[in-house]
Amino acid sequence: KKIEGMPDYSIHVNVPLVTIPVMVTTKDGQFIPNLKKENFRVFEDGKQQTLSDFKIEEAPITAVLLVEFASTNYYLMYDTLQASYIFASTLKPQDYVAVISYDMKPDILVDFTQDKQAIQGALNSLRIPGFSETNLFDAVYDTLDRLDRIEGHKYLILISTGIDTFSKLRLDEVLKKVKTTKDVTIFTMSIGWVLRNYCETHNCTGMSHGMASYGMSQIDWLQADNQLQTFSKLTGGRFFQPRFTGDMVDAFKELAQDIRHEYTLVYRPTNTALDGTYRKLK
Repeated sequence: KKIEGMPDYSIHVNVPLVTIPVMVTTKDGQFIPNLKKENFRVFEDGKQQTLSDFKIEEAPITAVLLVEFASTNYYLMYDTLQASYIFASTLKPQDYVAVISYDMKPDILVDFTQDKQAIQGALNSLRIPGFSETNLFDAVYDTLDRLDRIEGHKYLILISTGIDTFSKLRLDEVLKKVKTTKDVTIFTMSIGWVLRNYCETHNCTGMSHGMASYGMSQIDWLQADNQLQTFSKLTGGRFFQPRFTGDMVDAFKELAQDIRHEYTLVYRPTNTALDGTYRKLK
């Protein structure tokens, strides 16, 4: 109430809230709908929390499509393009999507847009790769750094062999970035299954730079898969490993269902200390 002679004033109160996007699926990856607030319990460091808000959302997405496109092997480039076009076909009019490719360094093909023709045009520009290096760690770090400046929940769709050749950054530095970037879920798709299977039976010889396409041992491929799986696991996303084009279609249908149908749980922590430490959620 305005009182004559009294200056204007306001009271500002900070109330910490934790927002958790939750996907609930069957063992086959199918979304389970129609759950209610009372179906969920949240524990922070073993202590049960009280949910202050609960929503079921089917909302537009904000996402970056980050794709490996290097001068390595035809099969890998083919897989990248196939997967990228299939993902683009699942987009809806209100989605905001950016497309970034990487070899030696990341290259923004199109910044965030709702224009699906611009996204298709960006993918159409992937014709002649420049370098044989696949600096995965640098590309993921750079992309997360860009996403950290955007409000709301974001998705990183990573299409890659999982192989890193000459990144300046180490895996532990990238994992730290993954943990500290807010509101990002990473979905990863491994490419190169046909090539991997071929090389296991035909004893492929190495390429320049010891690159991922030839000369890769089974251990190298498993390490690459593990890196992609770790990115997804740390952020609540999923790892896909399609073996042929039909598998890619099914994988992106599941992915689209996951990111468009999620439960949002909100609570005020009983532990009010703002000390920057990690807390375990269950």
